[in-house]
Amino acid sequence: MRLILIPLFFICSFSNAQNSFPQDYFRSPLDIPLVLAGTFAELRSNHFHSGLDIKTQQREGLKVYSVADGYISRIKISHFGYGKALYITHPNGYTSVYAHLQNFNPEIDAYVRKQQYEKESYEIELFPQAGALKVTKSEIIAYSGNTGGSGGAHLHFEIRDKEEHPLNPMLFGIDIADSVKPIVSSIYAYPIGGNSYVNKSSNIQELRLIPIKSGDYVVENIEAFGKIGFAIGTTDRQNLAANSNGVYNIKTFLNGNQNFEIDFKEFSFDESKHINRFIDYELYKTKSQRVQKLYNDNNPLTLFHSVINDGYIKIDDSTNSVYKIKISDYKNNETWVTLNIKGQKSDAIETKKTVTTPYYIYANQTTNLKEGNVSVDMYSDTFYEDLFIDFKVSNDTLYLDKDIVPLKKNITISYDVSHYSDADKNKLYIAELLGYKNYPSYSPTKRKGNKLYTYTKTLGTYALTTDNIKPTIVPVNFKNKQWLSNFRFLTVKIDDELSGISNYRATINDKWILMEYDYKKKTLTYNFNDHVITDTKNNLKIIVTDNVGNSSTFEALFYRK
Repeated sequence: MRLILIPLFFICSFSNAQNSFPQDYFRSPLDIPLVLAGTFAELRSNHFHSGLDIKTQQREGLKVYSVADGYISRIKISHFGYGKALYITHPNGYTSVYAHLQNFNPEIDAYVRKQQYEKESYEIELFPQAGALKVTKSEIIAYSGNTGGSGGAHLHFEIRDKEEHPLNPMLFGIDIADSVKPIVSSIYAYPIGGNSYVNKSSNIQELRLIPIKSGDYVVENIEAFGKIGFAIGTTDRQNLAANSNGVYNIKTFLNGNQNFEIDFKEFSFDESKHINRFIDYELYKTKSQRVQKLYNDNNPLTLFHSVINDGYIKIDDSTNSVYKIKISDYKNNETWVTLNIKGQKSDAIETKKTVTTPYYIYANQTTNLKEGNVSVDMYSDTFYEDLFIDFKVSNDTLYLDKDIVPLKKNITISYDVSHYSDADKNKLYIAELLGYKNYPSYSPTKRKGNKLYTYTKTLGTYALTTDNIKPTIVPVNFKNKQWLSNFRFLTVKIDDELSGISNYRATINDKWILMEYDYKKKTLTYNFNDHVITDTKNNLKIIVTDNVGNSSTFEALFYRK
């Protein structure tokens, strides 16, 4: 028996290394030991993570290297998302991506700033011609940072194929030390249909998970009947970090036969939106738990493989079954979960309560709901299944069920504002009301005649809201009429209480200047190294406008030699 197990172990251990991806082509993007804050395809809000988040030792400004020869094919700078990002196309057809950067190297920086000044915009997207900005392997292309939607200093790194599909960079030999087994935090059972149940209940059941010394888990024995699905809460950790990251592969087995697999090797950006169907979205929104379904309930994700009966199992009366789950990370550290199931038909069943409303949505049909001055348009294939939905309007507040159902597409919420005065119309916007205090969160609002409308992929409560408050602009590191000869940066803080900042414009002596907006710190920063000004006496003017058009102007005089 031992002679058989040894070769099988080696086949398993080297299965990831023996792939079709080049192993020695790409170097590390940093010259420090790689420690991850986030793994490829791990579960994020509304998307799968498309790369590796590499820690930068809690600091910014680390040198970022091109992982191979190539040319800069795309540069994007945005307030949110990836912040400052570079895209390098390589001769072998792959593209590497570097995001949340602090700065680019001098050549790239000069190229970008020239375009920003020509377009008078900080946010910019550029597609240099092939060969215009060539790079070589190990060339410094940028410095690590915390720009955009980053929650802390790190480098977001991706490798994409010719179709722009992100791939796990570890497939290319990017090595991360990892000898830690995945961790399982929860397991749930889902009776499917009216004649299925677990432990005499047709409701979703959280099962008791019991860790054992080996690092694996067993689940307290259950009784079940009919069609059953399972979901699991699981994360992975690497050797040098305590972060709870995503796993690489999950397989399930019924009585020794594999019936489902989730392989997080690659995905497309277009399918990433289906993550909210992949997890139990209601559980996530109500209890902040992300559990991954081990079955396919009408989800078009391409992550699923080796599927039998869509991953569901069928339990007959008077049977005994063993259901196993194998969770693996990229280094083939494995954790097993074992569940013994006794098939037991019963008449005394706790039935699942079905909530009904006057509004039933057919997923394959377009639906319009209207009451008073509010209407909601839901297009066909917005929902994954037919369902009842709650809909009511009180004054200018729309109650559109709860945010516990995932949507595939945007719905349109419209308000007729013809009964408002022209002055009031200009200050109105549509807000989603969040939390127990119903905080109004701006939903991008457009106007067409007497109609205000917004697109959203979130059910919940919405209201027509008024914003008459102007943004605020406060200097941070200087005062009016101050000498700033030795200053490298000029910084102001901007804020808006309600609809939020829409745009800003800054000039010195009537010349547009490039100011970098950091929405997390609420700051605008100008770098004097731009060498835009040469005068001693300088007039600074900043105009900030919110999303309904309220505008504030700040002016100051400063001197500089």
